Amino acid sequence: MGRILRATTLLVFVAACGSGNFSAPSNLNSACSIVSQRPAYLKAMKRSQRKWGIPVNVQMATIYQESKFIGNARTPYRYALGIIPMGRQSSAYGYSQALDATWDEYRKDTGNLRARRDRIRDATDFIGWYMAESNETLGISKSDAKNQYLAYHEGRGGYAKRTYRKKGWLLKVAGQVGERANLYGEQLSACKKI
Repeated sequence: MGRILRATTLLVFVAACGSGNFSAPSNLNSACSIVSQRPAYLKAMKRSQRKWGIPVNVQMATIYQESKFIGNARTPYRYALGIIPMGRQSSAYGYSQALDATWDEYRKDTGNLRARRDRIRDATDFIGWYMAESNETLGISKSDAKNQYLAYHEGRGGYAKRTYRKKGWLLKVAGQVGERANLYGEQLSACKKI
């Protein structure tokens, strides 16, 4: 009996250690509050900025829009007849809401085969990689959060075809991402620990 109890206790302990804290920090309107609560976020974003050149505030605004800083965020389910579950709206997952195919492309291109979408350092590296490619192929400034977000949402091909022009809601959202990036940028420059 003692061995089973010890084994069960050990199993529960290991499972608890392996589970992530995917909840969002409080006060998402304050960049200083976010990085104060989650210093690992700032460390990951600064690392991505050094590697890819995408400013921290642009990464933060993108993560805010995509997942509200919830590490295991998923798209809602679709329902037929309002009650029959038909699966999720897309394969988007994690902080960056990267789709399966795009995530696989990132992992292959960077050699980061163990990357996970629910790990902040991998999600910020993905955002940096994607936006740096958008800068190179589409000429979008690395600090232009609005247009970087449009390319991020529509894909580079969709952005090049200007598919967003027919989506007033998306243009509004991209404008909000740009405004939030500016807000976060101002706040980050005023933070004491940054």
